[in-house]
Amino acid sequence: MKISQENVILIKNLYLSNQYSARRLLSEFPDKGWKLGSIDSLLNRSHKTGRIVTQPDSGRPRLSRSSEGPCTQSGG
Repeated sequence: MKISQENVILIKNLYLSNQYSARRLLSEFPDKGWKLGSIDSLLNRSHKTGRIVTQPDSGRPRLSRSSEGPCTQSGG
């Protein structure tokens, strides 16, 4: 289950202010349906970069399109 933006903020605040671990968050909020791995990845990202939410358009574009259609590489 995807963690909503307001839940991400809640997780980050509890992690930073009260030193909650991923397991403690799961035990405090059992009805949310979070997975241990998703909370772990959020907390690891927060610990490494200081932010949880990714930058908009921070990844590789899925497909480049032009008026002729999909852009392809030619080479030999």
